[in-house]
Amino acid sequence: MTRFAFIAAAGAALLASACQGVPREMSVAEYCADAGNTDREICKVWVDVDGQKQALAQTNLSLSDARVRADEALREATAARMEAKAAAEREDKIYCETRTLQRTDTGSCSPGYTLVSCTQSRFTYRAGGPSIMRAIDDQQCRFHARVLEMKVRCCMAGAAPLPTETPAAPAAPTTASLPS
Repeated sequence: MTRFAFIAAAGAALLASACQGVPREMSVAEYCADAGNTDREICKVWVDVDGQKQALAQTNLSLSDARVRADEALREATAARMEAKAAAEREDKIYCETRTLQRTDTGSCSPGYTLVSCTQSRFTYRAGGPSIMRAIDDQQCRFHARVLEMKVRCCMAGAAPLPTETPAAPAAPTTASLPS
């Protein structure tokens, strides 16, 4: 508030000293309304002071209202900070997988995962060139036409990733007799 008071006082002093060139029978507003006087320093200062007057007249917040709004913003920021801290301390990890799909127009995620990105990774001009993505949501993405290859990135947050495929049993070692 003191900064504004200083600027207003300096503007008023500048305006008073610049009024030496304004005829006594005219107000500063009338003098500056003349197109020939708009480039004069007094008119430039007048426009700035008048703009500040209008801005202050349109401000309808009292100091107590502004303090209440500032306190509300501080409470919301504190709550957001606490929520972010709690999220950072959780044991949950983020697991992601990238699926490479070939010769299809639709890419989707495994159950429990959320689609993060979908990119056409390989194309040939003979096969039609790059295709336009038509739709994307949390579960799948769809291109305008079948693409040669796409990469679908899917992520999930949790304690452990969901298995995407059942692991195959390891093959038993085989011994083969060599011909002698």
